[in-house]
Amino acid sequence: MKILALETSCEIASVALLCDGELHSQTLVSPPAHSAGLLPLVRELLARHKVRLAELDVIAFGRGPGAFTGVRLACSVAQGLAVGLGLPVAPVDSLLALAEGCDASQVYCAMDARMSEVYVARYVRGEQGWQTDLAPVCVVPSAMPVPAQAGWVGVGTAFRVYPECVAALADKIVVQDANAVPGAAAVARLAGSTNWVDAAEAAPLYVRDRVALTVAERLAAGGKA
Repeated sequence: MKILALETSCEIASVALLCDGELHSQTLVSPPAHSAGLLPLVRELLARHKVRLAELDVIAFGRGPGAFTGVRLACSVAQGLAVGLGLPVAPVDSLLALAEGCDASQVYCAMDARMSEVYVARYVRGEQGWQTDLAPVCVVPSAMPVPAQAGWVGVGTAFRVYPECVAALADKIVVQDANAVPGAAAVARLAGSTNWVDAAEAAPLYVRDRVALTVAERLAAGGKA
């Protein structure tokens, strides 16, 4: 099976190729160039491993939540490639990809959502794969849902940006990586167990409807009008 995966939900974009059991990935480290650099990065990755677009079985993408522009970019590029090739797409939750990159069975994912909010989800890994304990939500840091039991491993940038969250959840969560972000390699690994859909049915997962603070909110936070 040959899977091309895209993940652009945060400041670090990446692409991955899962080809007959071998996983290859590349990272785009210049955030402003996500839209300009994503397709050249895809072409470079495929050429390096001598795989043609027509040989792919599915195109997977991190559907969010995350940066609005980023999740739209991954979705639209996946759709555009898939339509042209007559392929299905595999939408993968970006927070689940964050959990997949963690070596733990109970993962508390918390990613900085900007605007003084965080994206949060919890996942449990079992014999049948990942199960969702808490579906992705967007909350203020002080309202991060507290698990009923201890034993959770925390990953994601919210733990770095809002260190007070670590203290508030310390009896339930041990933070493993406060710099972790979703990656295309994890999206590719998850694509095989994700429902594939027609490209026309693919859509980003936003969770939050707003893309920016109002002037009043910026001023209240000490910003400029």
